[in-house]
Amino acid sequence: MTDSPEMGPGALAVRWGPRVRALAGRHPTVADGAFALLLFLIGAPHLIKDPPGHVLLGWVLQVALLVPLTWRRRAPFTAFTVVAGIAFVQWLGGVLLTTGDLAVLIALYSVAAHSTLRRLLVAAGVVELGVAMATDQWVPRVHLWKAFVLLSGMTTAAAVIGLNMRTRRAYLASLEDRAARLERERDQQAQIVAAEERARIARDVHDIVTHSLSVMVALTDGAAYTLPTAPERAADAVSKASEIGRQAIAEMQRVLEVLRQDAPATDRLRRPQPGLSQLDALLTEVRAAGLPVKYVVTGRPPAMASGAELTIYRLVQEALTNVRKHTPPGTTARVRLEYAAEQVDVEITDDGSAAAGAPAGRPRAGHGIAGMRERVAVYGGRLRAGPLPDGGWRVHARFEPSQLEVSR
Repeated sequence: MTDSPEMGPGALAVRWGPRVRALAGRHPTVADGAFALLLFLIGAPHLIKDPPGHVLLGWVLQVALLVPLTWRRRAPFTAFTVVAGIAFVQWLGGVLLTTGDLAVLIALYSVAAHSTLRRLLVAAGVVELGVAMATDQWVPRVHLWKAFVLLSGMTTAAAVIGLNMRTRRAYLASLEDRAARLERERDQQAQIVAAEERARIARDVHDIVTHSLSVMVALTDGAAYTLPTAPERAADAVSKASEIGRQAIAEMQRVLEVLRQDAPATDRLRRPQPGLSQLDALLTEVRAAGLPVKYVVTGRPPAMASGAELTIYRLVQEALTNVRKHTPPGTTARVRLEYAAEQVDVEITDDGSAAAGAPAGRPRAGHGIAGMRERVAVYGGRLRAGPLPDGGWRVHARFEPSQLEVSR
């Protein structure tokens, strides 16, 4: 695409300005050399039209004043020193070069923009001395002070503009650094969130698999035991095991659906997470598997976040699964939910003994208790699990109602 003829200088500057600045930033010496050449071409017609008394000396000084500007960004103070020395030679020779003398102000600007404040003060002092010497030699007495004030103002302006440019670059650099740090922090936070999500999914999978399989094993064992004497009861047990298996598969699919990036959100949320209202169904499954469970609820439950209800549900599910896995036949369990203004207690106890061959009071193996503790900690709760003095096992979690109400 070519530039439109109607495009004015302002539009061209907007379009090409950033590209030119980017190119100059990548190749500063080439850009500064081109700038010095441009100043020479601008000043050449003036030298031709109004040559100084010493023509050859004027051309030599014009070139000598502009060439050091090629290194004004790579070595600003060195370039300024060379330009100031040549300007002093110009003063000694009595050659007035208006265009060439701009090199002194440009070199001063470069020191302000790219060098230290101490060197800027030295350079400004040298330029101010040169202003006094130049006005004394070339300005008539009647206009001496006006010329001195004007040139001093130009010196100050060059230094201030350079300082502003340095401050602006430092500010932009700090913004870029801050943006980079925020990007790194955002990446780290995303990794933490992803790790927490993976841990949550792992806990859900663990709870679903262990509970469903333990219930299915109990039901199939019972079916095999009663098949010769009560085929109808065996068929009911097998049917119940099949139903629990299908429910487990559906719940596993729902949990693992979050790992599919292309799955629509409506599909992932089609079936709600288990909550307090599903506890009765859970206890029915456990009782059908042969574990008698007493369910006691005291008080009125507060308004909870769905994640808090899921935590309590999984806590009860995992604790009852452990009872099924680690206690002998004939064990009974008790689930107690107590809702009060100050606290919410969840307690699951059983009257069974430790696993066969395990010493009394020995913690049950596996990651179930660790997973329960992590779930409870998410909502600011405390979990205790251990043997009871008279035998059996107790899992107890305590929450603050205000923590459960927070949407997490």
